Amino acid sequence: MLGFQFSDFKPDEKKNTGFEKLLDIFQQLLLIFSGNVSEALAYMNDLDRQYKLTDDKYGIADFIDDLKEKGYLAEVDGDGEMIMTPKSEQSIRKRSLEEIFGKLKRAKSTGNHRTAYTGSSDENSSDIRSFQFGDSLDQIAMTESIRNAQINNGMSDDLVIYEKDLEVTDRESNIQTSTVLMIDISHSMILYGEDRITPAKKVALAMAEIIRTRYPKDTLDIIVFGNDAWQISLKDIPYLEVGPYHTNTVAGLELAMDLLRRRKTKNKQIFMITDGKPTCLKEGIRYYKNSFGLDRKIVNKTFNIAAQARRLNIPITTFMIAQDAYLKQFVHEFTEINKGRAYYSNLDGLGGFVLEDFERNRRRKVK
Repeated sequence: MLGFQFSDFKPDEKKNTGFEKLLDIFQQLLLIFSGNVSEALAYMNDLDRQYKLTDDKYGIADFIDDLKEKGYLAEVDGDGEMIMTPKSEQSIRKRSLEEIFGKLKRAKSTGNHRTAYTGSSDENSSDIRSFQFGDSLDQIAMTESIRNAQINNGMSDDLVIYEKDLEVTDRESNIQTSTVLMIDISHSMILYGEDRITPAKKVALAMAEIIRTRYPKDTLDIIVFGNDAWQISLKDIPYLEVGPYHTNTVAGLELAMDLLRRRKTKNKQIFMITDGKPTCLKEGIRYYKNSFGLDRKIVNKTFNIAAQARRLNIPITTFMIAQDAYLKQFVHEFTEINKGRAYYSNLDGLGGFVLEDFERNRRRKVK
């Protein structure tokens, strides 16, 4: 017999239970409603009435009971109020990672996630990719390559392997990197009928999970900025809300650079997710605000911070959730001064851009 025979894959329907389907929706709503369990469940009830998410065998009440029994929710002092548990927060992180990074790994550009260059600081990863010119022989994944040869060329006494059959174990540079992720929580992140804060939270959760699981020696600090800037912890992310704030980009960048100065790693980077122009500065105890345009005083101060970060070898990657021409020009000038990168991303592609650039930047070797 030559080669192998394949049939259509039919997933096990039993694994995709009513609970799992509802849990996926519920976790989305928890991020949208900033961790407010009561609001998320109330909205689920509305969705159930409209779209018939449940049936006579498994209802919303059954789902709530399962959430408590499985440890996703806990009651507060027996008064009926429910809150998220650490298990629920961890589950949301993993879900965000799969939603954002899972799609990215399945894309055609998967080979860009690793460096193919070898050296004393490189180590094998768990990823397999097609052979490329320059790969060393010790990288060849023999099992996968022989299997490909049998499938492509058939079974025979003399095994024939062509270059197209070869697959290799990818390598990644063993470089420690310190990253600061800045999230804009100014009021414009929910204006114009578009929820921009929820995708930003998903990106932060996915980045935290990928660093925790794949790069445990790396560090990730997360800060939010509005009129002021402050650092938040991992467990705070699902509960983030937009406030009645202006956009003090300078305060965010100053805090980010201060955090990175304390890190001993050479590789340092800042990711900034924002949808608007800088509109605020803090001078002593006074706020200098101008929402009507790119104020020269605010813009020049922002440019100065970008230049300062460049002198410290800290690239700033800006993810701009806006398409206004004058804002693009501002970001272009800001990026040129810092020698960083800029993306003008829609919300659907935001996670892929951030994680692609994270892995690209962490391979920079700063002397």
